[in-house]
Amino acid sequence: MFHVKHEAWTRSAALLGVNLSPAQAAALDAFEGLLAERAIPLGMVAPGDRDHLKDRHILDSIRAAPLLPGGDGESADLGSGAGLPGIPLAIVRPDLRFRLIEVRGRRVAFMELAVDTIGLSNVAVEQRSVEAVAATFPVCLARAFADPRRSWVVAERVLRPGGCLLYWAGKRFDVASGTPVDVTVSVSETPGLADAGPIVIMTRQ
Repeated sequence: MFHVKHEAWTRSAALLGVNLSPAQAAALDAFEGLLAERAIPLGMVAPGDRDHLKDRHILDSIRAAPLLPGGDGESADLGSGAGLPGIPLAIVRPDLRFRLIEVRGRRVAFMELAVDTIGLSNVAVEQRSVEAVAATFPVCLARAFADPRRSWVVAERVLRPGGCLLYWAGKRFDVASGTPVDVTVSVSETPGLADAGPIVIMTRQ
């Protein structure tokens, strides 16, 4: 069963353009277990998602991995909550660094537990509001954070010149009416996840 489960992670990730090592598959499996055992009872993930953690949350997070640029920059996960999408992305992109920004202490404690349990050296967890962050980043991530316009307002303040916001949109997202007027927008669809909306990439014009 151990190998079968990890092979399932590998197959699912490959459909999203993400190649996993056995260690990465094991790490994603461990994170799924932590979400089920800790995050759901603490109210960080809906109880109804217990049987859908893999597709709705973890695979939905890692589908952004091919969109992230290379280099040594640090991506900021805005309002990271239970570590989604930051922790799954840190597992599959060990070449990048991630800062998980969250104001709520219980969620911060969960993310610190997950980072320590899995052994992620490329993740920093920061307890503060996004508005209080002083650093700047080449990439910001916004999944279940705020609506597109609000997410852009918050991200724009901490984005470096040429930086971008990756925004997880709903299935009914409309580019024409849903995005700020002063940004350049591109959309990445994910046919491999039937229930997922697009990831919207926003940059300054």
